[in-house]
Amino acid sequence: MPRQPVLVMLLLASLSAGCAVGPDYIRPDIRLPDRYLAQAHTEQRHAGAGVWWDAFGDAQLTRLVALALEQNLDLAQASARLAQARAGLGAAQAALLPSGAINAQGGRAYQSLETPLGQVLNSTPAFDRHGSAYEANLGAAWELDVFGGTRRAREAALAEYQASEAGVAAARLALAAQVADSYVGMRGLQARLGIARSQVKTQVDLLSKINLLHGKGLVAELQVRQAEGALAQVRASVPMLEAGLDTAMNALDVMLGTAPGAHRNELAPAGPIPAAPRIASSGAPGDLLRRRPDLIVAERRLVASNARIGMAVAEYYPKLSLSGLVGSATSVSGANLFSGGASQAAGVLGLRWRLFDFGRINAQIDLAKGQEAEALAAYRLAALRATEEVENALLALAKRDDQAAMLGQGMDALARARGASFAAYGKGSVSLIEVLQADEHVLRAFDLHAQAQTEAARAAVAAFKALGGAWQPGEPAALAVR
Repeated sequence: MPRQPVLVMLLLASLSAGCAVGPDYIRPDIRLPDRYLAQAHTEQRHAGAGVWWDAFGDAQLTRLVALALEQNLDLAQASARLAQARAGLGAAQAALLPSGAINAQGGRAYQSLETPLGQVLNSTPAFDRHGSAYEANLGAAWELDVFGGTRRAREAALAEYQASEAGVAAARLALAAQVADSYVGMRGLQARLGIARSQVKTQVDLLSKINLLHGKGLVAELQVRQAEGALAQVRASVPMLEAGLDTAMNALDVMLGTAPGAHRNELAPAGPIPAAPRIASSGAPGDLLRRRPDLIVAERRLVASNARIGMAVAEYYPKLSLSGLVGSATSVSGANLFSGGASQAAGVLGLRWRLFDFGRINAQIDLAKGQEAEALAAYRLAALRATEEVENALLALAKRDDQAAMLGQGMDALARARGASFAAYGKGSVSLIEVLQADEHVLRAFDLHAQAQTEAARAAVAAFKALGGAWQPGEPAALAVR
């Protein structure tokens, strides 16, 4: 092969590996505080779990989360989007490589003598009305990425794929948190429903005793009606709690990818409210940038938008391409197709340059820069909101836990006061109103304690989600949900 074409090809290949036009991505500096304001309230024992939902110590919760991660349809959609992004990345990578194709054809024709062409050819000596043609070629083409536009496209596709990958992790984290939150809420409703039903039984027993005393003429009818009114009020709370419980169970079924009612028999038996685990350390706000999947999504989309600026800038420059063909063609006989005389070859160096289209290119660059500025603002805002979520979740966890502890201290005292008031009522020392008030205080205290326990556990779920999963001091970032 002559030396000059070889040198030209080497030169073009070296140009195609040169620098790409457009700005190189530099991760923006987002100023976040060194520590969380609420961190002082949460420096307690560490939850210590392989996956964060194990920290609640509830085997059924762990099983439900695992089932949801396997069957949930929202998560299936996120996984499908990841497959689409992977295909886009493959196409962008393939654009950097040469393409080739093999073409072969054979044909036989019969020329009519009644056509003008046939009449002309018929006057030619040795004219044969039958004609054959055979051809086989190997062709190749390569668009040389001299100025890096195709490489910027691959960079954008890779960032979009990484964003989709982090999006799946974010969907898994959100789903696990949603299942845990709904499960804790369901257990809280079951506890409150049990308290209400127990209070109904207590009020029924009280009404029965008052009716007995009224039958003996020892109490007035007013006291009977007061007891009946108190019983009706307690009973009225039961249907609303039952409706809320049914709604929570139906929501869990859908999250598990099944029809409402599919897991009713499993979920219906009441269980304890999962205890809220403590978080020993929540790290620094800056750690969220590499731990939270949604922030990774925002940052990767910023990378993609930055690469698209380079794609637009590359349109200023010429596009060079190489193409070639090696093959054989004959019109004599198929047996002569690959003979020396039938061989053919071609080589083409192509040039495409949008010389008079710079106005459109300028508009495309401005559009890409505007999209990059939007992605940057979205990334900064997402980081601030993530920090806010952690602050709120950690503070809520601490305060809700304190509330539950305080309410628990007063429950026993109120229960003893209720027993003492009923005994005093039997002796005539106190009125029925005081007994009913003691009952109301006990019911309210137990109900508030159940609500506080529920909200403390839900705050722990929110804290784990806000931190991007189970927190381990010094743990490296990962896209997998933990």
